[in-house]
Amino acid sequence: MERLLLAYIFLAGDFNLVSSLLLQEDAPTLGSKNAPRLVTKNTVRSIFDNQELQNYTVFYYRQEMEEMYIGGIDAVLRINTTNYQVIEKYDLITAAPLECQEDPCQNVITVIGELNDEMFVCGTKARRPQCWTLQSGVQNYSSVGYDGSGISPVESSQNSLSLAVEGDLYAAAPLDADGSSLQFRRKAGTRTQVWMHNSWVSEPTFIGASWVKREKDPDNEKIYVFFREKNSDHNPEADHWISRVARVCKVDEGGSKRFFQNMWTSFIKARLVCGFPGESLYFNRLQDIYVLHEDNWNNTKVYAIFTSSWNATAVCIYTIGTIENVYENSSFKGYDREIPSPRPGTCVRNSKSLPLATVNVVKDYPEMSDWVHSVHYEAPFYVSDYNYTKIAVDQVRGADNTVYNVLLLATDSGKIHKVLEAGPKPVVVSETQLPSRSPVLSIKLDSKKRRLVVGFWDLVVTVDLQKCDHSSSCEDCVLAQDPYCAWSPAEAQCTASAPGGIQNVVTGAPSVCPTPVVQPRSKREAQTLLSVHAVPLDVPFYLSCPIDSYHADYSWEHRDQHRDLHRDQHRDQSRDLHRDLHRDLHRDEPRDLHRDQHRDLHRDQHRDEPRDLHRDQHRDLHRDQPRVLHRDQHRDQHSPCLQMGSDCLLLIPSMGSEHYGKYQCVSREQGYAKVVKQYLLKVQDVTRAETKVDPHGLNNAVSPVSQGLWLTLGLVLATA
Repeated sequence: MERLLLAYIFLAGDFNLVSSLLLQEDAPTLGSKNAPRLVTKNTVRSIFDNQELQNYTVFYYRQEMEEMYIGGIDAVLRINTTNYQVIEKYDLITAAPLECQEDPCQNVITVIGELNDEMFVCGTKARRPQCWTLQSGVQNYSSVGYDGSGISPVESSQNSLSLAVEGDLYAAAPLDADGSSLQFRRKAGTRTQVWMHNSWVSEPTFIGASWVKREKDPDNEKIYVFFREKNSDHNPEADHWISRVARVCKVDEGGSKRFFQNMWTSFIKARLVCGFPGESLYFNRLQDIYVLHEDNWNNTKVYAIFTSSWNATAVCIYTIGTIENVYENSSFKGYDREIPSPRPGTCVRNSKSLPLATVNVVKDYPEMSDWVHSVHYEAPFYVSDYNYTKIAVDQVRGADNTVYNVLLLATDSGKIHKVLEAGPKPVVVSETQLPSRSPVLSIKLDSKKRRLVVGFWDLVVTVDLQKCDHSSSCEDCVLAQDPYCAWSPAEAQCTASAPGGIQNVVTGAPSVCPTPVVQPRSKREAQTLLSVHAVPLDVPFYLSCPIDSYHADYSWEHRDQHRDLHRDQHRDQSRDLHRDLHRDLHRDEPRDLHRDQHRDLHRDQHRDEPRDLHRDQHRDLHRDQPRVLHRDQHRDQHSPCLQMGSDCLLLIPSMGSEHYGKYQCVSREQGYAKVVKQYLLKVQDVTRAETKVDPHGLNNAVSPVSQGLWLTLGLVLATA
């Protein structure tokens, strides 16, 4: 259908619009609540694109310093995220080109972190991973550093993660070039180094790790590890991958010298379920997580992105309390004997003293029988056709002092979606297309500044999360359901949310606004909306208006000149008929009698007139006119919107007399209606005048085009 429309517009002569529509093929679908409501523009604050460092590989954001560390090849850049000036460059060239006998000889930075108040980085160093502590003023780091095996992967394409907790560094990275020995370990710090048993995971891909604090019980704090691994179920219908959440105790020092020395004694794992359990339909491939910490650790939330084998993406939400409930109450998969005490996986201050029976269950049966379900249980919180790659979650205090959670989802095509969590169903508030259309590699949230720092392989972008100038009325501002924004009665504009502002974040109903639901427009606004065109007969023509909200319903309303002319003629003829009839009835009456007794005589005479006289005269007058035309003269014609990218179109195959007149593009959403665009089409004599063109270049009338030509070409394109 879209190809047919493009062919039609092409033949109508608007080549600029065809080009712009081709660039907007991935615009949201109009009317879909699962699509972004708004497509925002001009939300990018600043861009960092430095030719000195190519192929950015890893990012680390220090919010309190407003600094970003960017790792690339043989160097790390430290930049200011306010003005994107380079503060310092750290060169990490570890070998001269002539000394490098085999590829790859470069040092690709794979890890940047903060440990004991110092910044450290790790890189591949020509397949001999090494780490360095960054120090200002040091020009060359080739002669200093420490072993980075198990922290940085051998190849930059391999999976890895790292987490710093109270001076200890936890990491997962393969020890070998073939990707083997990929485990989650405690690699550095004040505590003993510990690692996993080889049988606990199968071909894992580690996604993220998080330390959840317990202020009143620090010895019982855990590190939660999220990953996907190869599915042991070999059923042909089963997905090849399955998602997991594992935990280890922060105080775990490994087993005794006699058994399980330097191995986790508290490692247990459970399946992480996201999907439709009632239909046995699951999203099994975990892609990214974001942990939203709460003062009560039970309420800490884990937001997770999953993909599926059928190219759909889902977001599921879990609580640490739910995860812990599975670990504390489920049986161990495959273990049918009495569970020893202390329960396997329990945190103890001296792990070396754990009974052998407890450690043996951890060694041989680390998986829970029960699954970890999301808080919505029966279905994911959000399912989408977009391919999301990264997630962050902000907490925003609205004008009503309520705190709302907003999901910030990055796609593989350089978009950021803002999704509101304010009820059982998500609200996709907006979409921001960033300068790059490549996959987003990193997103870092700055809650204080209300901005998102986004990293691509070749640039860094800062996105303003409280850009609110997309709404020109209270209704539009409220309908957005954006907790970052509220209508300010004092300023008469949509601004950053503040106490006293007008919002309705939960439902978006515009009834909270003090103005009427249908707003009358000023004369100046009406003139701005109106576009006048002189169009020849028998030519194809189209009208377009911009789509402001993809959750609204759009329609075209038309009142043509032919019906208006008929209405005026009918009104004039009826008035003349009634006047002549009245005059004939009173022609022979004395003038004074008529003056003195006019009221009574007029009433009596009209009472004696045949009731059907006027009706019959009216019927005779219009006997030859179509009934439908007469019936429709009292209402406008309504036509649906045909979406093409970010525009709403009305196509007219051939201009006839009935197509001239006034057109309005009207959007309706939650009882609020507004005129987005108006047109007035007039008849033009092509032999005497040239076509008048829309000053915005969106609507052109052209000389007649063969109907067969454009229909044939359109059908060919549509079926190609």
